[in-house]
Amino acid sequence: MRKVVAPPGFKGYRPYGNRVRRKKQVDLLYEEYEAIKLTDYDLMNHQEASELMGVSRATFARVYESARRKIASALVETREIRSVFGNAWLDKSWYVCNACHSRFTIPATLIHQTCPICKSKQTNLISDT
Repeated sequence: MRKVVAPPGFKGYRPYGNRVRRKKQVDLLYEEYEAIKLTDYDLMNHQEASELMGVSRATFARVYESARRKIASALVETREIRSVFGNAWLDKSWYVCNACHSRFTIPATLIHQTCPICKSKQTNLISDT
């Protein structure tokens, strides 16, 4: 299991302007997204990122390489990218709003699981399904 601080803020990306029939999507796992975020966005080296995710540096390198290959494949082959849970555990309890699809945490002091964006009460705890 790989530690993920926050789930991706998207369910997927689609190529724009592609008129070719739909191809099979690329599934980007939460831990792959986290590896890309830590290395390419937060500018951490592999050792720092692996410690944050709770895995060895070699395991982190494999996850990162898999993410890079999937993203490259999606871009070159004009395929949709979809975020999926994978082999990860979330640092906190995260929820997804069924109305606006935003993802958020709920402070322990709140009782109601209301979306902070659209105020909908139609929220679900993100799990491995």
